[in-house]
Amino acid sequence: MEVLSSIVGEINGIVWGPPMLVAILGTGFFLMAGLKLMPILRLGTGFSLLWKGRETGDAETGEISPFNALMTSLSATIGTGNIAGVATAIFLGGPGALFWMWCTALVGMATKYAEAVCAVRYREVDELGNHVGGPMYYIKNGLSKKWLWLAPTFAIFGGIAGFGIGNTVQANSVAAVVESSFGIPTWLTGLVLMVLVGAVLLGGIKRIAQVAGALVPFMAIGYIACGLIILIINAGAIPHAIGLIFTHAFTPTAAEGGFAGAAVWAAIRFGVARGIFSNEAGLGSAPIAHAAATTKSPVRQGLVAMLGTFIDTLIVCSITGLSIIASGAWTSGETGAALTSAAFESSFPGVGGYMVTIALAIFAFTTILGWSFYGEKCVEYLFGVKIITPFRLLWIVAVPIGATIDLGFVWLLADTLNAMMALPNLIALLLLSPIIFQLTREYFAAGGATEGAAAE
Repeated sequence: MEVLSSIVGEINGIVWGPPMLVAILGTGFFLMAGLKLMPILRLGTGFSLLWKGRETGDAETGEISPFNALMTSLSATIGTGNIAGVATAIFLGGPGALFWMWCTALVGMATKYAEAVCAVRYREVDELGNHVGGPMYYIKNGLSKKWLWLAPTFAIFGGIAGFGIGNTVQANSVAAVVESSFGIPTWLTGLVLMVLVGAVLLGGIKRIAQVAGALVPFMAIGYIACGLIILIINAGAIPHAIGLIFTHAFTPTAAEGGFAGAAVWAAIRFGVARGIFSNEAGLGSAPIAHAAATTKSPVRQGLVAMLGTFIDTLIVCSITGLSIIASGAWTSGETGAALTSAAFESSFPGVGGYMVTIALAIFAFTTILGWSFYGEKCVEYLFGVKIITPFRLLWIVAVPIGATIDLGFVWLLADTLNAMMALPNLIALLLLSPIIFQLTREYFAAGGATEGAAAE
C-alpha cells in the first residue's frame, strides 16, 4: 500500500500542479468573460426558473424535472467536501484556502452553466428510452472526429473516479465520524449504508431524483441553519476571520497552536482542489444529471445548473469555513471532519459534534446516490445498457469496503482521478464555447428568460 500511495502521490503532484489550476480557473474565467458575467448577473433568473421547474419542464423530453435534476446534482456535490473537504483545505492551506475556494466557485458558475447547456444540446436517447448526456456525448456529437478519443477517456476516468469521490470517500468519512461520535464500528456503518443505497439505487434515476428532491433541500437548510447559529455565537470573531481569509490568500500563514503554517501556494492549491472536489465545476459530472431534465432549452437548464456551484460553495462551504476560522478551531491541529466537529462542538458543547455527524451521514448518503448515476452513465457509454445492473451491484458492494479502508489513500486517489476526468471536459468546453455563447445570445435576445418562466 505504501508503494501504491507513493505512486499515486507522485501523479497527484503532477495533475494538480500549476497547469491544472490554470486550466480550471482559466476555463472558468474565459467562459465567464465570454458570457459577459451572465451567470452572476442572472442569478435571480436561475432561482426563479428553479422554483418554477419543481414539477415539470417545458417539454416531455426527459425523465426528471429541472428542479430534481439540480437536486440530483447537488446530492452528489453537497457531501463530505462541504464538511471534511473544507476543513482539510484550511488545515493544509490555512484560512486563505477559503478565498481560493470562493474564486473557484465564482468562475465555476460559468463552467457549470456551460456544461449543462452542452449536456442538453447534445444528449441522446438510449436503448431503454432514457435521455443520456454529459461530456462523453457532447464530445461525440459536438466535436469533430479527431477529438472523439476524449469521449471514452472521460468515461473511463469518470467511471473509475466515481468509486473514489462518490463512493468510498463518502462511506469512509461517515463511518469514521460515526465511530468517533457514537462508537459504532465502521463495518456496521458500512453495511447499513449498503442496504440504504441498494434500496434506492435499484430504482434508477427516477427514484434517485425523488429521494434527492426530498432530502437535499432539507439537509442543506438544516446544516446552513446550524452553521449560522455557530456564526452568531462567534459574531465578534467574524471580522477577524474574514481578515485572515483575505490576508493569508496572498501571504504565508504562520504556525499557530496546532497549525503547522502554510505557504501561499498551499492555500491556492488546496483551496482550488477542495473547491473542485466540493462543487465539481469543470469535472463534467453534474451535466450527466442535467441531461435527464424534462426541458427542451439548453440555456434554461444551464441557468438552473449554475446554482449548484453557488449553493454548494458560496453558501454551504462558506458556512463551514467561517465556523472553523471564527471559532478558532483551525489552530487545534485537527483535520477533516474532526476539525469541523471541533468547531461546532466548541460553540455548541455536547451538541455541535453530533450535528456534524448527522449532517455528514446524510450528505454522504445522497452523494453516493448521485454519483452512482454518474458512474453508471459513464460505463453505459462504454459498454451499453447491459452493464447497468452489474455496475449497480458492484457500486453497492463497494460501500462497506470503502467504509473500512485507509482514508488518506482514498482522498489522494479521489483527488488524482478528479483532475484526470476534468481534462477531457475542459478541452471540450473550450472547443464548444462559440456554440455556448451563441445559444446564450439567441436565448436572451428572444426574451427567453421571461418566456421560459411563463412556460414553466
